[in-house]
Amino acid sequence: MKPPQRLEAYVAAAHLDPGLYLVATPIGTARDITLRALDVLNSADVLAAEDTRVMRHLMEIHGIPLRGRRVLPYHDHNAARARPALMAALAEGASVAYASDAGTPLVADPGYRLARDAALAGVRVHAVPGASAALAALSLSGLPSDRFLFAGFPPATASARAAWLRQWSQVDATLILFESPRRVNQTLRELCEIDPNRVTVVARELTKKFEEVIRGTAQELSEDPRMTGLKGEVVMLLDRPAAAVVDDEDIRKALRQRLADMSVKDAAKDVARELGLARRDVYQMALAMGGQAEDK
Repeated sequence: MKPPQRLEAYVAAAHLDPGLYLVATPIGTARDITLRALDVLNSADVLAAEDTRVMRHLMEIHGIPLRGRRVLPYHDHNAARARPALMAALAEGASVAYASDAGTPLVADPGYRLARDAALAGVRVHAVPGASAALAALSLSGLPSDRFLFAGFPPATASARAAWLRQWSQVDATLILFESPRRVNQTLRELCEIDPNRVTVVARELTKKFEEVIRGTAQELSEDPRMTGLKGEVVMLLDRPAAAVVDDEDIRKALRQRLADMSVKDAAKDVARELGLARRDVYQMALAMGGQAEDK
């Protein structure tokens, strides 16, 4: 067997067509960047970044010179002020490359407003795909990937986070969320109040030296001592909810509670939504319980 050999790769300096280039950057390992991304950073007329220091460092690692170009900051705190200058450059026919701190732009960062305004102004928007923490975590999780929902960051306050989890945990898809390592334990405890048996995955420091993927039920992870000392970037994933098993008596009980002060139609609608059942079937059961037929 021949020993590994160095690949012949190079950064091109081809002219870029005018437009906005959304450049995905590594989420950890610096070499997780595409050659096309390096080409765009090398050739773009204007550079913009969520963190200018991160982009400069990335370009230094890969030998991409600035050649007198400034790296314009564009982040949550200055987006409204910074966007007009970028839009003006695009209107003049410039090629503008935007990169978030790490991963794919527009995923939990302000880039979508820039992309939206550029598209509305008739500017060509180019995707330069690459690393994504959400998709990397999904690949490693072992959870179903045919249908998934990225829900972003949960609210910071306990009450809002609990309501948020209750809402999104009912979606029939693998749920992907970002979380602060300091709040993972609290989020797990709140998830235990909803569904302690839900299969849950905590992935941290993806593609980095201390990458770790921890799997178990919400209850098991909430009792895992590793959750109290987590560090680094964290992605949490929840398996889709198990199919609810509801017998007829459960339905009748729910209907009786509502029929006391609701119409048959509204009671059937409310119970069907709560229990995840077909509204027509619940309505027929409500009628059989003695309710008056109503217009559906």
